[in-house]
Amino acid sequence: MRAEKSLYDHDKYWAECYGTAPFLPMSRHEMDELGWDSCDVIIVTGDAYVDHPSFGMAIIGRLLEAQGFRVGVIAQPDWRSKDAFEKLGKPNLFFGVAAGNMDSMINRYTADKKMRNDDAYTPGGVGGSRPDRCSMVYAQRCKEAFGDVPIVMGGIEASLRRIAHFDYWDGKVRRSILIDSHADMLVYGNAERAIVDIAHRMSRGESITSIKDVRGTAFLRDDTPEGWWEIDSTRIDRPGKIDAIVNPYVNTQDASCVDKAESELAAAPQNVLRFVPDARKNRSRSVIRLPSFEKVKSDSVLYAHASRVLHLETNPGNARALVQAHGRRDLWLNPPAIPLTTPEMDYIFGLQYQRVPHPVYGDAKIPAYEMIRFSVNIMRGCFGGCTFCSITEHEGRIIQNRSEESILEEIGKIRDTVPGFTGVISDLGGPTANMYRLACKSREIEAACRLPSCVFPGICKNLNTDHSALTGLYRKARELPGVKKVLIASGLRYDLAVKDPEYVKELVTHHVGGYLKIAPEHTENGPLDKMMKPGIGAYDRFKELFDKFSKEAGKEQYLIPYFIAAHPGTTDIDMVNLAMWLKRNDFRADQVQAFYPSPMATATAMYHSKKNPLRKVTYKSEEVDTVKTPAQRRLHKALLRYHDPDNWPLIRQALKTLKLEHLIGSGPTRLVPRDQPRDAEHRSPRRKNSKAAHEKRTGRGSTLTQHSGLPPRSEH
Repeated sequence: MRAEKSLYDHDKYWAECYGTAPFLPMSRHEMDELGWDSCDVIIVTGDAYVDHPSFGMAIIGRLLEAQGFRVGVIAQPDWRSKDAFEKLGKPNLFFGVAAGNMDSMINRYTADKKMRNDDAYTPGGVGGSRPDRCSMVYAQRCKEAFGDVPIVMGGIEASLRRIAHFDYWDGKVRRSILIDSHADMLVYGNAERAIVDIAHRMSRGESITSIKDVRGTAFLRDDTPEGWWEIDSTRIDRPGKIDAIVNPYVNTQDASCVDKAESELAAAPQNVLRFVPDARKNRSRSVIRLPSFEKVKSDSVLYAHASRVLHLETNPGNARALVQAHGRRDLWLNPPAIPLTTPEMDYIFGLQYQRVPHPVYGDAKIPAYEMIRFSVNIMRGCFGGCTFCSITEHEGRIIQNRSEESILEEIGKIRDTVPGFTGVISDLGGPTANMYRLACKSREIEAACRLPSCVFPGICKNLNTDHSALTGLYRKARELPGVKKVLIASGLRYDLAVKDPEYVKELVTHHVGGYLKIAPEHTENGPLDKMMKPGIGAYDRFKELFDKFSKEAGKEQYLIPYFIAAHPGTTDIDMVNLAMWLKRNDFRADQVQAFYPSPMATATAMYHSKKNPLRKVTYKSEEVDTVKTPAQRRLHKALLRYHDPDNWPLIRQALKTLKLEHLIGSGPTRLVPRDQPRDAEHRSPRRKNSKAAHEKRTGRGSTLTQHSGLPPRSEH
């Protein structure tokens, strides 16, 4: 792979003389006011344009602008014709196409495949402003508008659909979105390094078709080039009789494990690796061939195998290139991009964002912006590895941190420039609130590790769990002049938090606004193991600390746990046990969502194949319980809302079928009463099912409230 420069080490493009635009232009009139005759890059996005670092189009646009390029934005265009894609004219370098901050199908449909009426990323929150699989549609319209202009596709939708993937809405395996969209290149993960390199090289005259050495990119080629060693993925992790070869999930918690892995590879039979005389020395020139699209489409076990291998090759320190045939052409995926350094993160978040929506939207509210306008993103990535979550596939497992100075400076900008600021910072967080500056104690071990999670089945002994940097940041943030309170609204990894009681005390005493969201997801080991989540005992330990420190602070505060219904590995008995746990703890679900199979997630591979890619996949390996029928999905959701009389008939029938009739009746040890209430006033209130953007993204489900007169939802 090409050696990667720092983001600020590139020579700027000549158009830097135009300076910084107040907003990236969305019309020819704005371009004229800036003195531009054309755009170098045009970003097409499925979200409204909000000039804020929580929105992908703003980050990429402002970053390219800082490199000297003229960048325009076409936001939520009418996709029914090419006209809207021509309004800024022909870009000199390329179109950058993205669905926005969410996969468009998850944005448009519920887990029950019903179309949503709302869209948090649209002015007024109105649904219907983007098509299904909008990255694909936008790319096709760009080709119609200007057929000779290259298209670079990126964003989370491209990341999750970069190879052959199971599509929940079609109920089948679809080709890579790169194939169906006719784009020229796909950039996956956080794309800053790749997009800056691509833009500069194209500005110097390189053709998009000649750029094959940028990490974090996918493209098509006709054959494996000379000098590359091709490895058949089924010889690494064969779906049948297993050859003696390195265990792909070898525990690399210490150097001896790494040495053992290398020695196993050296001792493997030569026919295991095609054309590889010494795989250890040629890793950077090795490519793993996954089963073809045609094979994984027709064989769900091979699909699970391909998913497993792909997730094994996600550590930038040791990942190899992947290739997957689609018909007569090969889809080639270079290894993931090298994570950004802290100075690079500071550089990105310090760009000239206006921190408000583009003026074209007038007074219209954009719900996603309203949610985050007083929040600060302090880091990227998550090493939890939850199988249902898309963060791992997009941002990766290595935490990328901003400096304390950069974060405090952004809080000052919010205080001084964002309209409506009342002194409350709504969140200092990221994908996981308390992973800031947590990392492996050894860079060498981190670079060699192939474990899918640093915290499952237990916390790795090489993981630094010291939260003192975060505790110090909290203290400095709330001491800033004009800042009355700093809340933490991002999801908390409580099994990590209990390792540092001082952090929990700081959090509970000063940064909880009455309620704190956490995500046990389930109580039973069957589904928890398939999710790669800790047992409910970790929740109990955290709750003890939470209650203790709340009492010491003289505050009445509550935990708001999230649970998922119908996740792979969940049986009807598991859901009954969860419902009984909820009743014993006097929790009542306000909103419930079943498992949502997002493209490329490990849990989605389980859902599709009924196999467990967390272990070696064979035709005879472990079968995973999957909940697919509408009736069973309704039952699992009903059990989370055991207190709703509308659900009692369904639950009673299920308890009888499961031979658990002793749970029917009155009293604390029974789940539902024998009779339906006749009077409506005895019925539990039906509440509107609001859908927060982070729940859509991660597939998380129910919000619970303790039945003690509390409002039904967290004020966050």
